[in-house]
Amino acid sequence: MSDTSPAPLRVMVVDDHPMWRDAVARDLAEAGYEVVATVGEGRAAVRVAAAARPQLAVVDLQLPDIGGVEVTRRLAAADPPVRVLVLSASGEQQDVLDAVKAGATGYLLKSAGRAEFLDAVRRAGDGDAVFTPGLAGLVLGEYRRLAAAPRPQDDDTPRLTERETEVLRLVAKGLTYRQIAERLVLSHRTVQNHVQNTLRKLQLHNRVELVRYAIEKGLDQE
Repeated sequence: MSDTSPAPLRVMVVDDHPMWRDAVARDLAEAGYEVVATVGEGRAAVRVAAAARPQLAVVDLQLPDIGGVEVTRRLAAADPPVRVLVLSASGEQQDVLDAVKAGATGYLLKSAGRAEFLDAVRRAGDGDAVFTPGLAGLVLGEYRRLAAAPRPQDDDTPRLTERETEVLRLVAKGLTYRQIAERLVLSHRTVQNHVQNTLRKLQLHNRVELVRYAIEKGLDQE
């Protein structure tokens, strides 16, 4: 009888503190994730990712060469793109916004407990936007501020199906894929497919960009 269980998520850990890096890698491995690389420098992380092909990178912001924001930008722009969960000691507003604008899927403080961290990894691996409580409101507030700025009208916006628009509206309200699936009586996989189709149509890279787009269109207010 063949094993049909899904392959474990491939994760890379990027942190310049060896003890912290090893502890995070150990927690991930014990939770069933495949740790494909542990790296202490930013440039090395980008280079190693091209060979190790992680699906998710857990990245610290403070790195000795290029910072975690630049690492996030390069990993998010890779082919295929790598989802990034920032794990940082800093909860400063600018650090959070810089990381998200660079393409981070989530931002978690290092004060988080093991269970909270592993839950964030699972959700980030699923494509959810994950933030330490309090930071989600900060990010959405910034996107609403940016959305209020005047923007040129674009008549070439791709058309979304009614279901894609419905899913996008719930994404903008901050619901997870699982919550959306329950709300619309769909499978988790179907919701993910709708989101991926929407990202492709709108030429966006991740769920964070999708939330910003939805807010700009006012979908979070409907």
